Amino acid sequence: MSRIELDAEALYAGLLEGVRRLLRPEAALVGIWSGGAWLAERLQRDCGLVGEPGVISSALHRDDFSRRGLTAGADHTKLPFEIEGRHIVLIDDVLYTGRTIRAAINELYDFGRPASVALAVLVDRGGRELPIEAACAVARIALPPPERLSLVRDDAGRFSFEIR
Repeated sequence: MSRIELDAEALYAGLLEGVRRLLRPEAALVGIWSGGAWLAERLQRDCGLVGEPGVISSALHRDDFSRRGLTAGADHTKLPFEIEGRHIVLIDDVLYTGRTIRAAINELYDFGRPASVALAVLVDRGGRELPIEAACAVARIALPPPERLSLVRDDAGRFSFEIR
């Protein structure tokens, strides 16, 4: 695994600014397990929002479920608030094909029908296979298809990226 020369902490500052613009009264943050959940946790605190952010797993709604099976994080959906009628800001670390986002939205709708869902990501790496677009994408990069960009969090809570 190698480190990519993207400053995840600097990008986080841009994400914080973008999420603040997306927040509406009674909005809730929901992070996609695991990188998006880490970001949502920190954004919740830095935006001064009361309570905990939601966490959602895309594992059970993935279109490759039969091939991948249950993955780590499959049981991590935790939504400590009502979804019905609420404005949701969905948070993820990296947007690529759009399949994880589609699966997360399907999981979200299992809990109710939100008034709206806005997507905010640190990095959009292109390569979309579905018509999914982030309302806030702090950086856009291109990587060869076999490479995977992942957010990493150290013991102090600081973010960085790895390419696998």
